[in-house]
Amino acid sequence: MATTLTPPSFWILTALAGQRRHGYEILQETAQSSDGRVTLKVTTLYAALERLEREGLIEADGDEIVNGRARRYFRLTDDGSAALAAEIAALEEQTKVARARLSAAGHVFASRAAVWA
Repeated sequence: MATTLTPPSFWILTALAGQRRHGYEILQETAQSSDGRVTLKVTTLYAALERLEREGLIEADGDEIVNGRARRYFRLTDDGSAALAAEIAALEEQTKVARARLSAAGHVFASRAAVWA
Protein backbone atom coordinates (compact mmCIF):
# COMPACT_ATOMS: atom_id res chain seq x y z
CA MET A 1 0.00 0.00 0.00
CA ALA A 2 1.66 3.24 -1.13
CA THR A 3 1.15 6.63 0.42
CA THR A 4 -0.72 9.18 -1.64
CA LEU A 5 -0.37 12.44 0.27
CA THR A 6 2.67 14.62 -0.10
CA PRO A 7 4.46 15.38 3.18
CA PRO A 8 3.11 18.97 3.26
CA SER A 9 -0.45 17.70 2.65
CA PHE A 10 -0.06 15.05 5.34
CA TRP A 11 1.04 17.62 7.91
CA ILE A 12 -1.60 20.17 6.90
CA LEU A 13 -4.37 17.58 7.26
CA THR A 14 -2.85 16.48 10.56
CA ALA A 15 -2.85 20.08 11.81
CA LEU A 16 -6.50 20.45 10.82
CA ALA A 17 -7.53 17.12 12.37
CA GLY A 18 -7.61 18.72 15.81
CA GLN A 19 -9.47 21.90 14.99
CA ARG A 20 -10.08 24.57 12.39
CA ARG A 21 -7.05 26.80 11.88
CA HIS A 22 -5.87 29.76 9.85
CA GLY A 23 -2.70 29.74 7.76
CA TYR A 24 -0.24 30.97 10.37
CA GLU A 25 -1.58 28.45 12.91
CA ILE A 26 -1.15 25.67 10.36
CA LEU A 27 2.49 26.73 9.82
CA GLN A 28 3.12 26.69 13.57
CA GLU A 29 1.32 23.40 14.15
CA THR A 30 3.11 21.55 11.36
CA ALA A 31 6.50 22.68 12.66
CA GLN A 32 5.60 21.77 16.25
CA SER A 33 3.97 18.41 15.45
CA SER A 34 6.90 17.34 13.28
CA ASP A 35 9.48 18.38 15.89
CA GLY A 36 10.74 21.00 13.46
CA ARG A 37 11.34 18.54 10.62
CA VAL A 38 8.69 20.20 8.48
CA THR A 39 8.79 23.95 8.05
CA LEU A 40 6.43 24.95 5.30
CA LYS A 41 6.98 28.11 3.33
CA VAL A 42 3.98 30.39 3.03
CA THR A 43 3.78 29.87 -0.74
CA THR A 44 3.90 26.07 -0.30
CA LEU A 45 1.19 26.24 2.36
CA TYR A 46 -1.25 28.29 0.33
CA ALA A 47 -0.68 26.30 -2.86
CA ALA A 48 -1.34 23.10 -0.87
CA LEU A 49 -4.42 24.61 0.81
CA GLU A 50 -5.87 25.56 -2.59
CA ARG A 51 -5.22 22.06 -3.96
CA LEU A 52 -6.61 20.32 -0.86
CA GLU A 53 -9.71 22.51 -1.04
CA ARG A 54 -10.19 21.70 -4.76
CA GLU A 55 -9.87 18.00 -3.90
CA GLY A 56 -12.54 18.34 -1.21
CA LEU A 57 -10.21 17.34 1.64
CA ILE A 58 -10.52 20.69 3.43
CA GLU A 59 -12.90 23.61 3.23
CA ALA A 60 -12.85 27.26 4.17
CA ASP A 61 -14.51 27.82 7.53
CA GLY A 62 -14.84 31.55 7.97
CA ASP A 63 -12.81 34.72 7.73
CA GLU A 64 -11.97 37.43 10.23
CA ILE A 65 -9.86 40.56 10.45
CA VAL A 66 -7.36 40.68 13.33
CA ASN A 67 -5.15 43.73 13.75
CA GLY A 68 -5.97 44.80 10.20
CA ARG A 69 -4.98 41.42 8.71
CA ALA A 70 -7.38 38.98 7.12
CA ARG A 71 -7.45 35.41 8.39
CA ARG A 72 -9.13 32.59 6.54
CA TYR A 73 -9.87 29.49 8.55
CA PHE A 74 -9.89 25.97 7.17
CA ARG A 75 -11.28 22.73 8.50
CA LEU A 76 -10.94 19.08 7.59
CA THR A 77 -13.84 17.54 5.66
CA ASP A 78 -15.05 13.97 6.07
CA ASP A 79 -13.14 13.08 2.88
CA GLY A 80 -10.06 14.73 4.37
CA SER A 81 -10.39 12.66 7.54
CA ALA A 82 -10.72 9.51 5.43
CA ALA A 83 -7.67 10.43 3.33
CA LEU A 84 -5.60 11.10 6.46
CA ALA A 85 -6.72 7.81 8.02
CA ALA A 86 -5.79 5.94 4.82
CA GLU A 87 -2.39 7.64 4.78
CA ILE A 88 -1.77 6.69 8.41
CA ALA A 89 -2.68 3.07 7.63
CA ALA A 90 -0.29 3.04 4.65
CA LEU A 91 2.54 4.51 6.73
CA GLU A 92 1.92 1.99 9.51
CA GLU A 93 2.06 -0.87 7.00
CA GLN A 94 5.29 0.46 5.51
CA THR A 95 6.76 0.78 9.00
CA LYS A 96 5.75 -2.81 9.81
CA VAL A 97 7.47 -4.12 6.67
CA ALA A 98 10.63 -2.09 7.28
CA ARG A 99 10.85 -3.24 10.92
CA ALA A 100 10.41 -6.86 9.88
CA ARG A 101 13.15 -6.57 7.27
CA LEU A 102 15.54 -4.93 9.73
CA SER A 103 14.79 -7.62 12.29
CA ALA A 104 15.25 -10.44 9.75
CA ALA A 105 18.64 -8.99 8.81
CA GLY A 106 19.68 -8.99 12.46
CA HIS A 107 19.49 -5.25 12.93
CA VAL A 108 18.16 -3.94 16.19
CA PHE A 109 15.38 -1.44 15.83
CA ALA A 110 15.76 1.30 18.41
CA SER A 111 12.26 2.42 19.21
CA ARG A 112 11.83 6.14 19.69
CA ALA A 113 9.11 8.64 19.01
CA ALA A 114 9.31 8.89 15.25
CA VAL A 115 7.69 11.61 13.22
CA TRP A 116 7.07 11.27 9.48
CA ALA A 117 8.23 14.22 7.46
